[in-house]
Amino acid sequence: MDSSLAGKVAIVTGASSGIGLSVARKLCAAGARVALVARTKANLDAAVASLGADRAAAFPLDVGDFGGLAALPAAVVERFGGIDILVNNAGLNHRGPLMGVTAEQAAEVITVNLTAPVYLTRLCADHIRSGGAIVNVASIAGMVPVLHEGVYCASKAGLRAFTRAIAEELAERGIRVSSMCPGPVDTGFFGDDLEAVSNLVFSQPMSSADQIADAVMECIARGAPEVVVPALSGKLATLGYVFPSLVRVLRPILEKTGGAAKRKYIDSKRARS
Repeated sequence: MDSSLAGKVAIVTGASSGIGLSVARKLCAAGARVALVARTKANLDAAVASLGADRAAAFPLDVGDFGGLAALPAAVVERFGGIDILVNNAGLNHRGPLMGVTAEQAAEVITVNLTAPVYLTRLCADHIRSGGAIVNVASIAGMVPVLHEGVYCASKAGLRAFTRAIAEELAERGIRVSSMCPGPVDTGFFGDDLEAVSNLVFSQPMSSADQIADAVMECIARGAPEVVVPALSGKLATLGYVFPSLVRVLRPILEKTGGAAKRKYIDSKRARS
């Protein structure tokens, strides 16, 4: 257990499943108290029951509901007495080429992945105590543009830029700010139609929610500006951003490799169901 987190208060969005729930479990195990934020009350209540009502509390709301978000920090302070940690983890993706999604869907991706974290960070910055931490869960897709994922890439690139820009500002208040950039993660975020997920996504090693949660906990504890998992994928993404022609050359190879990996992943999912 990380004793430095004992008694700390954290807000985790997207906390009813996947990465967010895994982060909440690790925070509670380390002695922190956690405000779980997600849309579905039943899932949050189940999470609270498993974590313990003395350690966790459910705050059911959609991060796209700015009215609900505006009331969240004060509600958490009233419930737990303060705020020390914010993990902006809630995410959304409407997959496919730009002309394959509606303008409303594109705007929704930006709202959930970028505007909501910016809004909630500003709200919580008034309350987070010195020594606290903010972790924004971005994506490797925010490090290098991915074909047919333009809006999602834009939202995550913006989140990385926001994180880096405010880190120095909030350091003056004793608050560490980090971005955590995962590659593909074995959670429900892929949705039910796995065939619609780009082969490029599966060209990189798959992580578990628990592995990404460990990286988030590292950000909380050490305040690293950015952590990328898998690390090698992050280095390749940086090369691809600096040398766009390299992406064009490698794309057919990556798509072929990813296609085989996706087929294997789909088959394994079906075998387990």
